[in-house]
Amino acid sequence: MKNIHVLFSAVVCGLVLSFTAAASAQNIVQGVATVVRVRGEASYTLESGPNAKWIPLVAGKVLKPGSTIKTEPDAMADVVLGKSVDFPQARPTPDTISLAPDSLVRGAVDYRPSAEQNVVRLSGGTTFKIDKLTISDTGVDTVSDTELDLQKGRIFFSVKKLSPESKYLIKIPNGIAGVRGTQGMIDADDSCAALQHSFFLSITGPDGQTTTILIEEGKQFNPATGQLTPLSPELIALLHEIATALDTLYLQVISVSISIDGTLCFISPTSGFLTGGLPDGGNQGGGGNVVMAK
Repeated sequence: MKNIHVLFSAVVCGLVLSFTAAASAQNIVQGVATVVRVRGEASYTLESGPNAKWIPLVAGKVLKPGSTIKTEPDAMADVVLGKSVDFPQARPTPDTISLAPDSLVRGAVDYRPSAEQNVVRLSGGTTFKIDKLTISDTGVDTVSDTELDLQKGRIFFSVKKLSPESKYLIKIPNGIAGVRGTQGMIDADDSCAALQHSFFLSITGPDGQTTTILIEEGKQFNPATGQLTPLSPELIALLHEIATALDTLYLQVISVSISIDGTLCFISPTSGFLTGGLPDGGNQGGGGNVVMAK
């Protein structure tokens, strides 16, 4: 009889642990990367290797982990990492407004990043992969696990204050950075800077030895000298400008179809601005394209 009680208790405990584990697993959801602004030419791919198909990136695009984003030298893109964002594009629109048949449409969306969002800006000439992005609501706190791979170029980041169990890692070709509650910059060549709060950077030297450096608030790291120095006035101004932009209301840019004397005009902002389109599809000063159709 005693053995039966012991066995029963073991089974009950096992069921409780299984139920708890299952419930915990159900709380883990896959996060997404939501593109909130694009300037210039940018693209993304869900594939890998030299034969990967690159697709034009547009504001409002939602990407899952495994996606890689690439910006051309004069381009930039802002990406919110975490839960999905509610965009006006998802809401019903009047019949007089429709999407233009232009796969290269560029622009920005009507969205204000909050302190509860993690935002990354890709500068020109950057290749950036989202390796992992999960979110778990424990009932007490929100635990996130973010792993990013900066393969080329430079990113600027604004990361909210994270729970102790959360991880936010940015891999670079020669190391990895651990970020939380920080605004700053990191380059694929190991250079980095912290505008607000600090973060750790671990890099591997030519001798194969790993060195971990604390990038303190107001400091920048020069990999050529291995030294930490105060932020230059130019870099402080740039980081403040970007931090302000990441907290600024983005204008909603949409494509409009207008019927004029039986002619349907599709206006699509290919550079994020709506200025000076020509009826023949040309541009004035890099403005929006206008395509006329009977």
